[in-house]
Amino acid sequence: MNDDRRLARILGDPSRRTFLGLTGAAMALAFTTNLADPWTARSGGGDGYPFQLGVASGDPLPHGVILWTRLAVRPLEPLGGMPYGRIKVDWEIAEDPRFARRAIRGSTWAAPEYGHSVHVDVRGLRPCREYFYRFRACGEISPVGRTKTAPAVRSSPGRLLMAFASCASWPDGFYTAYRHLANENADVILHLGDYIYEYGIAASGGTRNTPVPDQLRVQCDTLDRYRIQYGLYKSDPDLQAAHQSAPWIVTWDDHEVLDNWAGFAGPGGEVTPEDFLVIRANGFRAYWENLPMRLPRPVDGPDARIYRRFTFGDLAEFNVLDTRQYRDDQACGDGPRHDCAERLDPARTMLGAQQEKWLLDGLGATGARWNVLAQQIAMCQLDDDPAPAQRLSMDMWDGYRAAKERVINGMAERRVSNPVVLTGDFHNNVAGELKTNFDDPASPTVGVEFIGTSISSGGNGSAAIGLPAGGSDPVNPHIRFSSYQRGYVACDITRARWQTDFKVVPYVDRVGAPVSTRGSLVALNGVPGLQVL
Repeated sequence: MNDDRRLARILGDPSRRTFLGLTGAAMALAFTTNLADPWTARSGGGDGYPFQLGVASGDPLPHGVILWTRLAVRPLEPLGGMPYGRIKVDWEIAEDPRFARRAIRGSTWAAPEYGHSVHVDVRGLRPCREYFYRFRACGEISPVGRTKTAPAVRSSPGRLLMAFASCASWPDGFYTAYRHLANENADVILHLGDYIYEYGIAASGGTRNTPVPDQLRVQCDTLDRYRIQYGLYKSDPDLQAAHQSAPWIVTWDDHEVLDNWAGFAGPGGEVTPEDFLVIRANGFRAYWENLPMRLPRPVDGPDARIYRRFTFGDLAEFNVLDTRQYRDDQACGDGPRHDCAERLDPARTMLGAQQEKWLLDGLGATGARWNVLAQQIAMCQLDDDPAPAQRLSMDMWDGYRAAKERVINGMAERRVSNPVVLTGDFHNNVAGELKTNFDDPASPTVGVEFIGTSISSGGNGSAAIGLPAGGSDPVNPHIRFSSYQRGYVACDITRARWQTDFKVVPYVDRVGAPVSTRGSLVALNGVPGLQVL
């Protein structure tokens, strides 16, 4: 069944929705078939097809990777229309997309208490190898996904192709950027938060003008309601294509729970602390159920350690952070603020004491050429008031100045090789230089930060707003590039340089947008700061 008919059936209105067709590698992955082999014989995906939400892989190691799927025949029901019982799921990995060179296979169970999601931690693979995988359940075969293991720990890779994205509000626009991301042939994709938005969705489906059923109208709070939201988002074929194209490494931001939540505090006193912890637990559980991530145990409560580290030989090491769960509440009531003394409190924390120590200890021991912080909110100072008085966001690192200084100065003191911060959340593309003192342009540059725009959140954006690559913002002179369009970020990492290409689409309010590179900036090995191609 093609993309248009499948999603239209899920949403119940076959006349209102069109999608881009699968193209290139994504088409080959999704529809590879060998009818002589019962493993690949499939019905084409009718109403009883259990792989409506696609397949994914993630958290790559040199000898292993997580394989994910979630069984659902009706994704907009809490249990996806599946029976309340365990369902056997077979899986296999091969070295080619036609599965002529099979590597490993096995079986597991999809359990109703986990939304019939499956997380298979496959081990015994070879380092730095491309693999293909698929599942079988209920007499049906899943689409085929491509994944790749990380290089061996003691290896010296010459190149890593990485991309990152964030902020994909379904009603704000189409996921065309995900479709282009699927064609990047990335070794790994990072998602830096706001994979879903918890808000209720209007009957019209917002910008997409795709009617949605009543159960999506209210904001997420229960586990069932979060599961339905993921069912809608993950039904999108462009998102599915991006997942099928490469392994993902993910971390959450705020909208996977509630807007601007912080630690044990819900946003703006809208819910009691007790109710917020229940909502947080439900958001955490649904996030784990729907993403290909490796955790020590299934999420079951309002606490889950998701900060973790991934090493790609001695070329790059990624420290994946959680800037929501352990932070102090936002200073001065949150929002942009002038002269907020509370933000200067040296006791305030963004990461929590344990995560901060883990990060700095790891940075002190690293042997990687490029050392990456993959996280959610802007670290560079972003003053949005052109007057002499500063106006800073209390939700970003600017609202936690002492915590930011501990991290940046900690990298400088440890002489960390080539620090690179990758950031989501902001709905703008930004490239900046990390300073020991952002109020003094002459202070030492420690590293660089690349902030990625949204996939769709905020609507079309504007090509007229921004700073050309290599420019200098008069208010924030450490900022060297910005643009207010939608898209994702592609990075080409070698031993000599890190090249970042900001990929943008001109619109998201309709399908078919082309992709282009709005700006390209380079960080050179051993030379703090940004260069322009």
